[in-house]
Amino acid sequence: MPTRFGFDESGRIPVWPRAPLQFPSGPGAILQERQFIDGAFGRPKIRCLIVDGHALVRHGMRRLLEDEPDIEVVEEAGNANEALQKLGLLQPDVVLMETGMPGLSSAEVVRLVQHTSPRTKLIFLTGHGDNQSALHGLQAGAMGYVHKDTEIANLVQAMRDAQRGVRYVSPQVLQKVRKDIPSIEGAKTSSPSLTPREEEIVKLLAEGHSVKKSAELLSVSVKTVEAHKFNLMRKLGIHNKAQLVTYAIQMKIVKLPTGA
Repeated sequence: MPTRFGFDESGRIPVWPRAPLQFPSGPGAILQERQFIDGAFGRPKIRCLIVDGHALVRHGMRRLLEDEPDIEVVEEAGNANEALQKLGLLQPDVVLMETGMPGLSSAEVVRLVQHTSPRTKLIFLTGHGDNQSALHGLQAGAMGYVHKDTEIANLVQAMRDAQRGVRYVSPQVLQKVRKDIPSIEGAKTSSPSLTPREEEIVKLLAEGHSVKKSAELLSVSVKTVEAHKFNLMRKLGIHNKAQLVTYAIQMKIVKLPTGA
């Protein structure tokens, strides 16, 4: 039987009724429905579980992340056991977990997450410089280590990188594991928020040019280069030129000299 139609307000143009949206049913229907809706109006959101022993930290992080259009915080947990229970039920895309969960090493946490939800990516949040924990966690398969002092934009980028299968390590953490990080395949060790101008300045300074010479080469004022240099030091968590050179080499902004 043919579908009946009506007319618009002018009475001249025929209008066919729209078919109703068909939502999934059965086991896992809630998750499938969410994915259906996200797929209909844009790319699927990154579903995130936040694990931290401090409620205020969890709630604050949740408020910040929920401002991002492609991130959805599905649940919070205060400890590893609670996190694993919710992980098995919700199967999130990314878990943000503070380091130092009682009774578990970072490598053990990685293995438990991978066993409970193989498709879930794990990013550790750290407020201290435990380089061995960071190294072991990354070697076990963690997709990132983000320092708690980082800007929210870097945390968001780390989550997006993890979703794409790219590791991210905050500069503050990178300094602690600099000698060992090259052994971790696919590690992304840069801050993603450098502007093209900042990269130019990093390159020139790392190549040995003075602030004055860099300003001449870029046709800007010395004060402009000095301001960029100060912001770069703060953003990357570095304190001297040697660290800036190391960062530039690791990020392939400059190349190692032949035979180095």
